[in-house]
Amino acid sequence: MKPIKITYIGGGSRQWARNLISDLALEKRLRGEVVLHDIDHNAALDNQRLGQLMMQKTGNPKRWQFRAERDLRMALKNADFVFISILPGTFDTMHAYVHEPEKWGIYQSVGDTVGPAGIFRALIMMPMYHTFAKAIEAICPDAWVVNFTNPMTLCVQMLYHAFPKIKAFGNCHEVFFVQRILARALKEQTGIEVPYHAIQINPKGLNHFTWIDYASYQNRDLIPIYRAFAEKYHAEGLHGDDWVHVGPFGSAERVKLDLFLQHNIIAAAGDRHLVEFLPQDMYLTDLETIKSWRFYLTPVALRQTLQQKRSAQTKAWISDPSAIQLEPSGEEGIAQIKALLGLEPLTTNVNLPNQGQIPNLPLGHIVETNALFRYNDLRPIFAGALTGFPKTMTDTHIKIHRLLLQAYDQKSLAYAYEALTLDPLSAKLSKKALSEMFHHITRKLEPYLDHYKPL
Repeated sequence: MKPIKITYIGGGSRQWARNLISDLALEKRLRGEVVLHDIDHNAALDNQRLGQLMMQKTGNPKRWQFRAERDLRMALKNADFVFISILPGTFDTMHAYVHEPEKWGIYQSVGDTVGPAGIFRALIMMPMYHTFAKAIEAICPDAWVVNFTNPMTLCVQMLYHAFPKIKAFGNCHEVFFVQRILARALKEQTGIEVPYHAIQINPKGLNHFTWIDYASYQNRDLIPIYRAFAEKYHAEGLHGDDWVHVGPFGSAERVKLDLFLQHNIIAAAGDRHLVEFLPQDMYLTDLETIKSWRFYLTPVALRQTLQQKRSAQTKAWISDPSAIQLEPSGEEGIAQIKALLGLEPLTTNVNLPNQGQIPNLPLGHIVETNALFRYNDLRPIFAGALTGFPKTMTDTHIKIHRLLLQAYDQKSLAYAYEALTLDPLSAKLSKKALSEMFHHITRKLEPYLDHYKPL
C-alpha cells in the first residue's frame, strides 16, 4: 500500500489517540504519517513520542511517522483520513452540565449524549465542529472523516450541516456489548461458543439508543434465546450481587432486559446510556431507584482522575519504553481504513445520514445502522422501520436535535431552552424550575456560549 496520512484532531487524547497508535503499530499492511493536532500541544507531543516508541517495538520504526502540529490547517493538508476525538470544553464545564442538574433532582449516568448534559454539550460542540468541517472542506475535502466524540449524532450532523459533501461517519462500540450478551445467551442455552462478531444483528436507531429486531448465528434465530435469557436474569441482572465489580462504566444490564420484556426488541446500548433517553420516572427517578436497577452514575471527578492516570502512564512509558504494551483496542477504526483502501470489505454499525435505511425517520438525519465499507465507498444497509415505543422516544430526540441546530443557525439560546422543555429527563420540572436550571447552567458555561444570544 502507498503511504497514507491520518490527521488526528484531539491528538493529545489519552484514550482514543493512544488506541489508534497501538492499533497502527500492530497492523502490518498500513504505513504513513499521523499528524496529531490538539489545543493541548504538550499532550500531542507526548503522543508523538509514544507513537515513535511503539513503532520501535514493532521492529519497523519507519513504517509510521508521528508529528504534533499546532496549526489545524497545516495538520489537515493532504490528509486521507481525519479522526476527531475531543472533549468539548473542559472537565469543569462537564461538571456543570452533568452535576448541577442534580440540584433539581435530575441524575445523569453518563452525561454526554442527551438530557440537560447532552443539550449543553452540543451547544459547546457545534461551533467547534463547524470550524472543523469548514477547514476540511477547504484543505482536504476528499478525506474520510471519522468521529468518536459525543454527542455522536449531533457531532456528525454538524459536520454535514457545515459541509454537505463531507465523507464523515461516526463510530461507537456500544453495539458490540449486546453482541457479547447474545453470544453468552447462545452458549448458556446450546453450549455453542462463538466470538461476538460472529453474531449477526440488524441495529437501527440513534447512537446510544439503537435497537435490534434481528439476531442470528448460522441457522439459529437468537431472539427466542434472548427472550429466555432475559426472563432468567431480569430480576437480578447478569452478574447477580457481584454486579458492583463491573466498574463505574458498567451495569448489571437489568434495564436492557426489562426493555426487551416490555417491547420485544433488543436495546443495544449499555444501561447507563439507555436510561438517559427515557422518561425520568422509568429508571432515573432518584438514587434508590438507580441502585435498584443496578447501574452506576459516572462522576466527572472520576473521569478527571482517569485522565490524570493515563497521562502519568504515558509519561512513564516515555521514560521507560520497556514498559510499553502493544494491545489491540477492540475498536474498528483500522479495519474501516483498510476497507476504504480496498484491502478487505467490512460490514459494521456506523452513524450516517439517513438515506432511507430507516424509512420512517427523517431523511438526512444521522442514524445508526449497519453499513458496508469497501474501496472508497461507504453505503448504509437497509434496516427497516423503527416502530412502537422506540420510535416514539426517537421522534422526541430528533425534535430536540433539530431545535439545537436551529439554536446554532439563529445564534439563539431560545431554541436550546425549547429543546430542554422536550427533554424526557426534565419533563416533570415546573416551568419555573426548568427556567432556573437553564439559566443557572448557562451562567456557569458562559465563556463557551459566546456564539449564542442570551435567552
